[in-house]
Amino acid sequence: MENQRSQLQRLARESRLLREEGLREAGISSTVISQAVKAGELIRLSRGVYHHPEAELDENLSLSEVAARVPKAVITLLSALQFHQIGTQQPHAVWILLKQNAVTPKIDYPQLEVIRSKMASSFSKGVVTHLLNDIPTQITNPARTVVDCFKYRSRIGLDVCLEALKDILRNDVKPTEIMDYAKAQRVASVIRPYLDALV
Repeated sequence: MENQRSQLQRLARESRLLREEGLREAGISSTVISQAVKAGELIRLSRGVYHHPEAELDENLSLSEVAARVPKAVITLLSALQFHQIGTQQPHAVWILLKQNAVTPKIDYPQLEVIRSKMASSFSKGVVTHLLNDIPTQITNPARTVVDCFKYRSRIGLDVCLEALKDILRNDVKPTEIMDYAKAQRVASVIRPYLDALV
């Protein structure tokens, strides 16, 4: 038990966020985790996610927390816009993409907005894994994010889409790259008129 406790303290010092699943794989029991939380050696951020009291967590905490709880989710739409500093959106929830038949995660905080896709390419094309607070976090890249905004414009509003499109064009994202993702996401005919008007 003491061995587990010292191993847990070492892991907590080495990583900014810890997943309970990872701790269990390292041979640390839930009893030892609970004792560490009671002793103030570990802070329970949310169900199954912990951090050391002195861990330096960055501004992407909510994204990494969701990625720790739902590893197969892709951060998208308004949350991806904010991550890439595109436009002026301040989302009230973390927007994630899940497979059509995936179970909706039961997370009280941070709040989630879930969109779904049947297309396998939605989970790979234009999706980049970033290490946020030591948690691998899948996020759509800038061009793919803007294309997704147009795809789900009824959920987020056309004004958000247009602001984001103007912003990435100013930041040297090529129209051809945008159209590649637009074709893959089946919204090329929606985006083309706006793209033509801006370039």
